[in-house]
Amino acid sequence: MGRSRNPRRERGAAEPVVEQVDGGLAELMPDRERARGWTLLIDGAPQSYVDLDDPAYLSFEYQRRLGHVIDLAAPLGKPIHAVHLGGGAFTLARYVAATRPRSTQQVVERDAALVQLVRRALPLDAGARIRVRSVDARAGLAKVPDGWADLIVADVFSGARTPAHLTSTEFLDEVRRALKPCGLYAANLADGPPLAHVRGQIATAAARFGELALVADPTVLRGKRFGNAVLVAGDLPLPVAELTRRAASDPHPGRVEHGRALTDFTGGALPVTDAAAVASPAPPPSVFR
Repeated sequence: MGRSRNPRRERGAAEPVVEQVDGGLAELMPDRERARGWTLLIDGAPQSYVDLDDPAYLSFEYQRRLGHVIDLAAPLGKPIHAVHLGGGAFTLARYVAATRPRSTQQVVERDAALVQLVRRALPLDAGARIRVRSVDARAGLAKVPDGWADLIVADVFSGARTPAHLTSTEFLDEVRRALKPCGLYAANLADGPPLAHVRGQIATAAARFGELALVADPTVLRGKRFGNAVLVAGDLPLPVAELTRRAASDPHPGRVEHGRALTDFTGGALPVTDAAAVASPAPPPSVFR
């Protein structure tokens, strides 16, 4: 059993919470700038940020990009059905609950010990319609009814790498099955030069969806550094113009690629199948320094 410290504030300051979970050493670190802000790290790698007083606040760059997708997935404030593959500290599920009240959500997070830690230390709003399943992401997705989801978000990392079985056309077949015809799929991809993983994931999504867009820091897209890119896919035209505007206005501005430019970006990469799938590349140690 891992050691644990109570997150209760002492003399006005919160204390870190440290516990061993299934995926490694989990640390909940208090934010000295925001009274009830917490960062979740697993084995030293930042995973999630949550502000319990303001669940609509998204601190991480890639989570802000995913927040834009959530905002554009349906008319402002309209409840949606959302599936989150990968839970972390439930940051994006909290965001949906705050910005789209009465939404119904499923979170699939394999690490049961992490789920218990987060539920205890950073409890969800009792009124939020959020169901959490502690199973493998693909197995959890298989339980989602056909055509149920308005939005499916994939943000799954094991040892800072996306597992191979969540990168294939067969996986996306399950995503398509669970999505409504007008639904959106968004995936957090992590890669560095020469961006072979991202290019392969674009080709894989293009084999299953009619419309694609990619949002990332321009330096990541140019292969200058390791970083995150958010892939958005659907069968109806995407809100590219508004996504571009929002990404450009972020504290760390992002660029949106779509259409022919995105096809050219893949450089002839082929779709990934279960038989050939590999995990995403591990980030260099310098990423978390």
